[in-house]
Amino acid sequence: MWRFLAGVGSALALMAAGILLFGSASAEDPVLPPPPPAEAIAVSEARDDLPERVPEASARTREEKRFDRYDKDRDSRITRDEMLATRRKAYAKLDSNGDGRLSFEEWAIRTSDKFAKADADNSGILTRAEFATTKVQRKTPSRVNCPPAGDDDD
Repeated sequence: MWRFLAGVGSALALMAAGILLFGSASAEDPVLPPPPPAEAIAVSEARDDLPERVPEASARTREEKRFDRYDKDRDSRITRDEMLATRRKAYAKLDSNGDGRLSFEEWAIRTSDKFAKADADNSGILTRAEFATTKVQRKTPSRVNCPPAGDDDD
């Protein structure tokens, strides 16, 4: 019985402490930094080198850009030929004899040539450094070249 009373008493004590802690914290006013001096505001408003309007980014989404890469004739529709055009180019590079069929030998020649090019010491084994040269080099996306602010009048 005494354990029950001790548990109830400690639970009531914890609740009272919580009420006192959280009640006193909400009653305080939040601490705000002092306002900037009037001279700093006047100087920032007097700058003449700022542009008239902020440059805006294009509203095109990533999916719209991806759609436009496939839509070659810009008719807002992607045909099967437009969708497969990139695959056909990659396939044509592998099809060395141009018969429209990719044999194992044609694929193996491409892979063997890639291995031989990477194997700099002609040991027949690729080290980590040699294997790193086989990494596919992707083009980095071009960045939009925005002129710096204030160069419009120059």
